[in-house]
Amino acid sequence: MTAFRTLDDIGDVRGRRVLVREDLNVPMDGAKVTDDTRLRAAAPTIAELADKGAIVLVLAHFGRPKGMRNPDLSLALIVRPLSDVLGREVRFIDDCQGVDADKAVAQMQAGDIAVLENTRFHGGEEANDPGLAAAIALLGEFYVNDAFSAAHRAHASTEGLAHLLPAFAGRSMEAELQALEKALGQPEHPVAAVVGGAKVSTKLDVLKQMVAKVDHLIIGGGMANTFLAARGVDVGKSLCEHDLTDTANAILDAADAAGCTVHLPYDVVVAKEFRANPSTRTVNVHEVAADEMILDVGPAATESLGDVLKNCRTLVWNGPMGAFETAPFDAATVALARTAAALTESGSLVSVAGGGDTVAALNQAGVADRFTFVSTAGGAFLEWMEGKPLPGVKALMG
Repeated sequence: MTAFRTLDDIGDVRGRRVLVREDLNVPMDGAKVTDDTRLRAAAPTIAELADKGAIVLVLAHFGRPKGMRNPDLSLALIVRPLSDVLGREVRFIDDCQGVDADKAVAQMQAGDIAVLENTRFHGGEEANDPGLAAAIALLGEFYVNDAFSAAHRAHASTEGLAHLLPAFAGRSMEAELQALEKALGQPEHPVAAVVGGAKVSTKLDVLKQMVAKVDHLIIGGGMANTFLAARGVDVGKSLCEHDLTDTANAILDAADAAGCTVHLPYDVVVAKEFRANPSTRTVNVHEVAADEMILDVGPAATESLGDVLKNCRTLVWNGPMGAFETAPFDAATVALARTAAALTESGSLVSVAGGGDTVAALNQAGVADRFTFVSTAGGAFLEWMEGKPLPGVKALMG
């Protein structure tokens, strides 16, 4: 990975204005933040800069206001929760550019922190309008991008600003990029990838990229059914993209050519209806009845996959093994996650996971804090797995 500058390189910022792009797009129930994970992720960079005497100006988006002011999507709602996480006062400035914002910033002192209004209240944000980027840049002297989860978007506040001011990666961004480099940039082999989810069609690029980079590709979730069907297995009424049989076979052929072993389940948990705690049975994949659906990987295959991980040095994980939201179809995901966590704690495995469903599944298994790194980024993590350049990251590279 090309070098990028971090807060270690920013120099003396006492009394200097630093624009910090964070992801404050947190879930809300009325005025209450229901998950402050992103606020806690933003805290180290904001606090470090404030402690160094910078005037910290936090940029972020919130929801999808489509270039219009919407009080329900104002970042004013996030100021108090962020202040609580930081344990210090946070101001609010009613715009992210313009004369009024400039006047408000001019009143700030060294060590002060302010959240600027939702960047997406301006139509030029998502269009990466150079005029908007230039107007925001007038408020600052340095730019810090700490929002990996928005790095796949070439927006004014995530990409445009990096070309107008001295640009640096924040601590959260730095940790993310270092973890991703360990996982797929220059990993220690053997490398395993767990790729799950409902449909092959949503992860085609990920699968194509993984077979060229990893030694073991573990396919779970509904997408495994499509690969089983491509191999001639009757999957009953399971979720399956039968129109992608040729695509699945092409991926399997590519894996063979690259020396990548693809692992599909050989025993599965099936039910006649998808609901909590239905009547289930565990069968060989060739014994699925016409009126049954595959909803999880079976215990024998799960144990075998755990043995695969024991012989690997690196793991990257995106997507659950089964319909984990509904018991008992979380068993394989939980068991494999706990195996990966134990191997990580023993020092034999570097484990990096990401994506919304993946984070939820690891939290459900109680192991999210036992992996080497868990990314809360959704689209950015997926595009990184697809091998696509991330504009917000590329702009930071020297």
